[in-house]
Amino acid sequence: MSIEIAPGEPIRVLLAKPTLDAHDRGVRLVAKKMRDAGLEVIFTNFLLPAEVVQAAVDEDVHVVGISSSSGGHLPVFKDVIDGLAAQDRGDALVIGGGVISPRDEATLLSWGVGAVFGPGTNADQTIEMIKQRIAAGSP
Repeated sequence: MSIEIAPGEPIRVLLAKPTLDAHDRGVRLVAKKMRDAGLEVIFTNFLLPAEVVQAAVDEDVHVVGISSSSGGHLPVFKDVIDGLAAQDRGDALVIGGGVISPRDEATLLSWGVGAVFGPGTNADQTIEMIKQRIAAGSP
């Protein structure tokens, strides 16, 4: 499947924090930068994976970003990826950010996560990657 956006339609991004992951300063800054760059951002805090999937479907987003800083992210990503596929939304670009080890990053990429951004990543790099992937039509 490919991501399709009508001309003039903004890129819609859902940014989510898994439950019990209270460190949200970084993802809030990324959300602001994305909005400033013209992306439409829906920010949700402390949701279960099924709720992230439902929000992505309800909001008809192009990108789902999951921020994790407390570990335990592998099952969250797996559930979100599987849930999106089950809802016929496997075309959404799933990205991750936060404190994610290189080993976990490799696993996430093998599952179809489009990119993982660690601490210190410039938000402009994230935005540029999203725009490029959307323009190419690929998750």
